[in-house]
Amino acid sequence: MELAGLHTAIVTPFNSDGSIDFESFGMLIDRQLDGGVDGLVVAGSTGEAATLSLDEKVLLWSFAAERVDGRIPIIAGSGSNNTAETAKASKAAQVAGARALLIVTPYYNKPTLAGLIAHHQAIAEASDLPQILYNVPGRSALNMSAETQLAIAEACPNIIGTKEASANLEQMAEVIRHAPTGFSLVSGDDSLVLPVVSIGGSGVIAVISNYAPKTYGSVVRCALAGNYDEAQRINAQLGPWYDANFIESNPIPVKYILHKTTGIGLNYRLPMTVPTGASQQKLDSLITSVPS
Repeated sequence: MELAGLHTAIVTPFNSDGSIDFESFGMLIDRQLDGGVDGLVVAGSTGEAATLSLDEKVLLWSFAAERVDGRIPIIAGSGSNNTAETAKASKAAQVAGARALLIVTPYYNKPTLAGLIAHHQAIAEASDLPQILYNVPGRSALNMSAETQLAIAEACPNIIGTKEASANLEQMAEVIRHAPTGFSLVSGDDSLVLPVVSIGGSGVIAVISNYAPKTYGSVVRCALAGNYDEAQRINAQLGPWYDANFIESNPIPVKYILHKTTGIGLNYRLPMTVPTGASQQKLDSLITSVPS
């Protein structure tokens, strides 16, 4: 598959007892389809993957694949810092109907380049689905340099791109300049999609599109079409929302916004908790004019 356009890292709604709220999950998927997104990342970090069991992830991937019915690809957030478990999850994701895998840099372990290559090769042996690297040093405590990402891509031909959340445009430009054929770079930061596209990026895996798929999708599509004046005009309207989504750790704010705008339960799995009263006040002041 081609990694391009707007892919939403969708939240996982929970019931008050902590179980997955599949009715709300289906509603959120339908909203994404209506919003015209190009794909969904299911059970990624925005979906609170760290607190989901493998059985729950498989249920989410299967449910999402059946719901979209081939209209857009489901990208499974099957990565973790345990290679054997990641390989097992990636194999299960393929059976469940996912079209690609999002593989986060193994967090806490801080592996060497040799370890990273071996990690991705082990995943490829378990599943022949395309892999997408996920470089997020703010959560993994390890930045994959351009040289590292390119070396992994060269060693693992089924890697089709990278979700870059380092906020380092110089590093991203280096990846794009030397990327192998068929390898794409997408922004992992919503607010950086315009500069990332301007240096050759192909899109974004986003949080804001959970509730603003049409408006944010217009930003992405205009940028990819080279219409930067229009992209900048729409993007300027979203500035307060980019800030709001990260006033506390993701996905705490975006789930609160969805709770207020769609009625999903305000339920998280520990160690995630509801936003503080101060954060709720800030979010409530914006929600009167939430973009679509």
